[in-house]
Amino acid sequence: MVNSIPSIDLADFISGDAVRKAAFVNALGEAYENIGFVAVRSHGLSDALSAQLYAGVKEFFNLPDEVKHKYEVKELAGQRGYTSFGREHAKGRTEGDLKEFWHFGQEVEGDDVVKDEYPTNIYCDELPAFNKTGIAAYKALENAGKNMLRAIAIFLGLDEFYFDEKIKNGNSILRPIHYSPIIDDPRNAVRAAEHEDINLITLLMGASAEGLEVLNKKNEWVAVTALPEQIVVNVGDMLQRLTNNRLKSTTHRVVNPPKEKWHESRYSIPFFLHPRSEMRLDCLPECVDANHPKVYTDISAGEYLDERLVELGLKK
Repeated sequence: MVNSIPSIDLADFISGDAVRKAAFVNALGEAYENIGFVAVRSHGLSDALSAQLYAGVKEFFNLPDEVKHKYEVKELAGQRGYTSFGREHAKGRTEGDLKEFWHFGQEVEGDDVVKDEYPTNIYCDELPAFNKTGIAAYKALENAGKNMLRAIAIFLGLDEFYFDEKIKNGNSILRPIHYSPIIDDPRNAVRAAEHEDINLITLLMGASAEGLEVLNKKNEWVAVTALPEQIVVNVGDMLQRLTNNRLKSTTHRVVNPPKEKWHESRYSIPFFLHPRSEMRLDCLPECVDANHPKVYTDISAGEYLDERLVELGLKK
């Protein structure tokens, strides 16, 4: 257990053993119906690659502000490159979160027409290793996410490969985040206000410090820390919407540290797994019945993403 978050081993799912695979699916489904978060081992992201990326992330955020700002293109609504401190806020809030971040996006494979939809990745000229390890981690987490979605599909009574074509060359984002030291009284601002993620699922590499909390069914905030060799994977709003609330998009936040630790930075690297823009998020018939009437209007993933970017203050 990771602070009340169930722990499962992805090796069970891909083992070829039907019993182990079924046990994984059941444990995953139960966790997602109850709290929406799970800790995952054997995810395919090596400790070495993770360490290299964190080293590069710290190097980037230690660059002078004038260098970092070269990579901020506000017309991209924060979807590629650098987003400066305090620009993003949680839905329903006006205070900017106490963070700055970078986005690596999809490197489209083949002649897929979706390539024209996405902004080109922005790369940091000063730190070529940061770019290389960022894309390598992106691919490793994207593959882990594909297997997680296959297990979710089975749990929902869908074909195991239901999500495969919907996420191929999907609009996913790898987001290295820097929560900088707190210099002055933050008043109402926090490192990341309570929110739910937009996407299908989020795969979170271990953060450099405590601070992540999730809201449980008893309306209590529970601290979550990824143990060594584990990532934390949670349900996002798109999957909650698709499943008509059967799978829960859990509210979570990153709280400010105790005052004696205000001088410390915090780093975190979530991978937001998004589908292709044309994927329909209309509630699955398998998740709608007399006891669970349809609660969401029909919408595509691209339309929903645009709505949420406006709510977050990143897009006009």
